Amino acid sequence: MQIITSVSEMMSLAGRLRAEGGRIGLVPTMGALHEGHLSLVKIAKDRGSLVVVSIFVNPTQFGPSEDFTKYPRPLEADLAACQAAGVDYVFTPSPEEIYPKGYSTFVLEEHIAKPLEGASRPAHFRGVTTVVAKLFNIVRPHFSVFGQKDAQQVAVIGKMVVDLNFDVEIVVAPTLREADGLAMSSRNRYLTHTQRVEALVISRALRKAAEMVAAGERRVDRLIAEATHLIGQQRRVRIIYVSIVDRLTMEAVKGEITPGKSVMAIAAWVDEVRLIDNEIL
Repeated sequence: MQIITSVSEMMSLAGRLRAEGGRIGLVPTMGALHEGHLSLVKIAKDRGSLVVVSIFVNPTQFGPSEDFTKYPRPLEADLAACQAAGVDYVFTPSPEEIYPKGYSTFVLEEHIAKPLEGASRPAHFRGVTTVVAKLFNIVRPHFSVFGQKDAQQVAVIGKMVVDLNFDVEIVVAPTLREADGLAMSSRNRYLTHTQRVEALVISRALRKAAEMVAAGERRVDRLIAEATHLIGQQRRVRIIYVSIVDRLTMEAVKGEITPGKSVMAIAAWVDEVRLIDNEIL
């Protein structure tokens, strides 16, 4: 496994790999790797590609009062996990490499990025699309693997790829969950035992909505009301949003859902820890 820290070296390597006929799969991460990330690596490896994992805590997608400075950065453990998973290259640049002095260009998707996370974190997706666009240009992957847990991010990046004519296939992997149902996330390590127990209500609410749909319920208001009621029973959990949206456009679904085309998305504070999760209905 080769570790690369400079943009110029990564670009040179990507050019050489492509010239030699290599197929490149990119798994973009912010580190603090868990089994969810490693499942994305497996998908990339199963496609017979050379796997590049980027590890970069992207400052431009954090708001001024968010957790950028305390975001976990266990680089040695991450590199060991990548090595064990059979990753070929790890690209782990510094912020100065990605955003050198005088940097002033950003990529902004202006429709899908606006609701949900975009409403509560206004600058978030500008940072996401900018860094992913840069990674696509630097690593030059044939495909890139993202997790369904970040459903809105997947939709935003998919739209960016289409609109800006990136020659990159977006592969979406299913959400991986802990044995107790909690969606795997680097932020889970912030949770105390008590907080984690209460956080499980998020996945329970999503599962309840899916069960209601399987039983024939289609009304958006009933599905949201039931999920909201369940979450409201936990003292430490404060809802940011519970929404049912079109899985491609992130527009709110009105009236009744069409099964398979809608997503229930939930964001909530568990005390000071912000968690998101979703379920395709």
